Amino acid sequence: MSILSELRYPTRWYTRLLTAVLALVFFAVLATAGVAGFLVYRIVKPERTSSEINLQSFPGRPDAMQFTVLGQQAREGWFFPGLRGAPTIVLCHGYGSSRAELLTLVSALQDHQYNVFLFDFAGHGGNSGATTFGYREADELRSALDAVAARNDVDPHSFGLWGYNLGAYAALREAERDSRIRALVLDSVYDTPAQMVKIGVERTGLAGFPLMIRSAEFSFDLLNSRFRNEPPLSARLDAVANVPILFIQASDDPELGNISRSIYLKASGPREQANIGLGNFVAMNDDDKRAYENRVVSFFLAQLPATMSIRR
Repeated sequence: MSILSELRYPTRWYTRLLTAVLALVFFAVLATAGVAGFLVYRIVKPERTSSEINLQSFPGRPDAMQFTVLGQQAREGWFFPGLRGAPTIVLCHGYGSSRAELLTLVSALQDHQYNVFLFDFAGHGGNSGATTFGYREADELRSALDAVAARNDVDPHSFGLWGYNLGAYAALREAERDSRIRALVLDSVYDTPAQMVKIGVERTGLAGFPLMIRSAEFSFDLLNSRFRNEPPLSARLDAVANVPILFIQASDDPELGNISRSIYLKASGPREQANIGLGNFVAMNDDDKRAYENRVVSFFLAQLPATMSIRR
């Protein structure tokens, strides 16, 4: 009791010093937690980019297609028709992006007779809400696939998925539980959503503060507590052992590139790897975009031919 009393009402110099240090540590931890919570709020609610186009004047005869995500508002996607009964390639945009930024990739795929579908994740484009960096986005992707599969002009059992960071995580997570996925292109995929939170904090320049990254990850985990038992994607790669996968990693994004390479090395099925100098498709110049589109289209043509379903 005398020790507790001395800490509460310090009379000696060293207990006063200890009390002051403990108070500083307490307020430093409290301040770090507050800043980390604010950072996570800003990270999971990125600035939204426009996702509107005039469908009537856009080439490719796209249709606006409604679908419903359980527990969320109705969503709209864009369906670009290819060869009747052909597979559908679903494009999953990256963090802070939107469907409208992928239209040149749509055209490249549609020119080779693929059906193409794209939509905005929660917290992106015209959708409200916040990102979970793939946890709920995989469910959104499942709802989109179900809606497309219900059409009478596609092969309901043959889908290819392309995704960039957030979209790549959602694509692989969905493929691990959905046998309709026949081919995957994963650009800058990560293993757990917490890795994207870490990268987001690092990009603010505040990662050097003690416990900042850990506090941000803890805040994110609290927001998504129902997914706390969700294993990393690499723990379930056996589920896609028969699905051809093209892994793309960019040298200008070494952290995501290293994570992607790690998942690539753990994959046991048919897989390819492409190294590019500049990542983020939407920010590429025209020449780099064409080279990128050719690589993606060539992969799908080899692994999921547009006429495969017609011949069966």
